[in-house]
Amino acid sequence: MTVQIVITGTDTGIGKTVFASGLTALLDGIYWKPVQAGNREETDSQVVSLLAGLSTDRVLPEAWRLREPLSPHRAAELDGVEIDAGQLALPKTDRPLVVEGAGGLMVPLNRRTLYIDVFAQWNAPVVLCARTVLGTINHTLLSIEALRARSIPLLGVVFIGERMVDTQKTIVQMGKVRVLGRLPFLQSLTPGTLSAAMTASFNAADFAEIPH
Repeated sequence: MTVQIVITGTDTGIGKTVFASGLTALLDGIYWKPVQAGNREETDSQVVSLLAGLSTDRVLPEAWRLREPLSPHRAAELDGVEIDAGQLALPKTDRPLVVEGAGGLMVPLNRRTLYIDVFAQWNAPVVLCARTVLGTINHTLLSIEALRARSIPLLGVVFIGERMVDTQKTIVQMGKVRVLGRLPFLQSLTPGTLSAAMTASFNAADFAEIPH
């Protein structure tokens, strides 16, 4: 069975897209961001394509591409559309599939459905990205609890940022979760520096395991 991994985070703007880029390259996979909110000069899919060195056929088109950089439910309303979560089925691929959500777990897709509800329908292993700053213990443990309350398989936590030994230890002990690795901040972010950091910090085989 082809590996399918969902990347989510404790918050927005924590480096989730950079990690998703590195993981897609590490797994020689395919990337998909179902909903892009914000018609910026460079979308997340374009960033991933550049950083992971992916050909266009390995970056799947978004199901919804919205103009305003807002929560998807509100961005869709301003565009005069409603995101139909029932249409967000995981694509079948012949390579590992890395799927990136928007923001955190409780981000609304419409007035009835949260991203976490879609994750529960998919039942694919989730990687939770957490930044190593003050407040991350609370945010990370809440996210872990929300995933487990819905019986969503949690592959593990990825820390992003500087090493915080006690913070990481506390999350592991209290959250009873596995750490998959830590991606440090990169002063110069290029495909080469990201690839080197991913190779040094992560084991591709860990992302092929089935969480218990």
